[in-house]
Amino acid sequence: MAGNRQEMVQVDRSDSASPFWRRPATASSTSLPDSRNRETPANKVVGASYSHADILKLESLSIRPNTPPPHLQPPLPAAAYNPVSGAARKPGKHFNEFMSQTDDDWDTDLAEETTDDILSGRFRPPKSIEYRPPVAAGGRMHGNGRSVSAHESRTPSYPSPRRRDSQGLKPQFEGLVRDPGNSLHMIYHPTISADHTPAEIERLNARISRINKFKKILQASTVDLPELRKLSWNGIPEELRPMAWQLLLGYLPTNADRRVSALERKRKEFTDGVKQAFSRGTESLDQTIWHQISIDVPRTNPKLPLYGFEGTQRSLERILYVWAIRHPASGYVQGINDLVTPFFQVFLSSYIDGDVETFDPGTLPKDVLDVVEADSFWCLTKLLDGIQDNYIHTQPGIQRQVSALRELVSRIDVGLAAHLADKGVEFIQFSFRWMNCMLMRELSVKNTIRMWDTYMAEGPSGFSEFHLYVCAAFLVHWSEPLQKRDFQETMMYLQAPPTQDWGEKEMEILLSEAFLWKSLFHNSGAHLRQNAAPPGVPNINL
Repeated sequence: MAGNRQEMVQVDRSDSASPFWRRPATASSTSLPDSRNRETPANKVVGASYSHADILKLESLSIRPNTPPPHLQPPLPAAAYNPVSGAARKPGKHFNEFMSQTDDDWDTDLAEETTDDILSGRFRPPKSIEYRPPVAAGGRMHGNGRSVSAHESRTPSYPSPRRRDSQGLKPQFEGLVRDPGNSLHMIYHPTISADHTPAEIERLNARISRINKFKKILQASTVDLPELRKLSWNGIPEELRPMAWQLLLGYLPTNADRRVSALERKRKEFTDGVKQAFSRGTESLDQTIWHQISIDVPRTNPKLPLYGFEGTQRSLERILYVWAIRHPASGYVQGINDLVTPFFQVFLSSYIDGDVETFDPGTLPKDVLDVVEADSFWCLTKLLDGIQDNYIHTQPGIQRQVSALRELVSRIDVGLAAHLADKGVEFIQFSFRWMNCMLMRELSVKNTIRMWDTYMAEGPSGFSEFHLYVCAAFLVHWSEPLQKRDFQETMMYLQAPPTQDWGEKEMEILLSEAFLWKSLFHNSGAHLRQNAAPPGVPNINL
């Protein structure tokens, strides 16, 4: 274990950074320490890869940078590729004027069509689509009493529309690039035939009905966000997910008349930023940031063909580098490479026929790939803006969540909490990665995408507060096998839980349990606390 140990530190901006990339000062950012003045290990941020045996207390971490200083780094080869297509050119005019319009007007597209009560409403999630296949031999019962065949219990179940035979671009991709709303007129409904069983027909009809409910909301001149959130809680049909995600995150204006111009402007801002950053090739980049990104990207989702293609890896590098330069308070931290992949995969699926997880983005026209990258970048930015304190100095967001998870599990499952304490298992040892990577190392990308439907439906707190309850439900799910294991076996189990065969139904159960725990414990009184937070970590009202 010690020989394979990897640790990740926060990557900071150098003094040579152009002010083009610096975000406007805000109340939250002005109090952050200057990243250029960090010299001691105590000021560094831990990434997703670490030795859990050493992480007992964040304040006592011994962090070893794995990126050599610039004067010790080997020179890049002369044949290094240029991530931007076309010949290298000299940098154009300074982009201060351009940058001044990039962040300050982020919410101008939303100001007129949002109201104060959009995010304040409370609602219970709608009932799941009911699918009751006949009980087959070898079948079993889910925990909620629903019968499930033996095959369904093993195989992930993701109903999808019938695709055309082409494995390339959809014929109507130009219209989709211009306006995601055109996807509402390009849906292939599943065909129902006499060969289908009554249960299959019921399921297909339920899917068609659900698609039509989404279309009714999305086709409105001004989308009703509270209704979209309510309907999205239980999952979004895959062909409507790209548009729904962009609306739920606040990237796509709810006013239909403003979408085309807003998308053109934001996409151009990203592509111009890429050109500015990579105009002189990779040699001119901040080598500390670029070195770590270039290491992490090839290791992202290695089991999926999509992420092994050069086109995908170059896209992820561009997205992550531009994001890191624009956010000097945190910089690039290992684990952010995981968080961009659901966006890239979902938005790529808008324009292609066939299985997105085996598609080579290098075959796309450049303008289509530019759009996929830009939309992924801005939605990643919106997500990380809500959990920024997970990646700044001392990572207070992750510390709060780990502490709250320990308290929550001690109320939900006393036996499990006592067992972990008895075996000397600290929550920081396994849950740090759960918080840093949103459980993406424990779940498949498809399951993560389904989970994010609900996170976005929960509103701005979905990726922070609700994620805490999902982690609690996830841990308690393994309570019985965990209580039969010693320290080493427990750690190995939690680092690689058996979720390989999990599908949509398992995710629905997990999310439903998380909703139950949130309903019971969220905002409960401080007198219910059983454990105090560690020194330096504020208490949290669950």
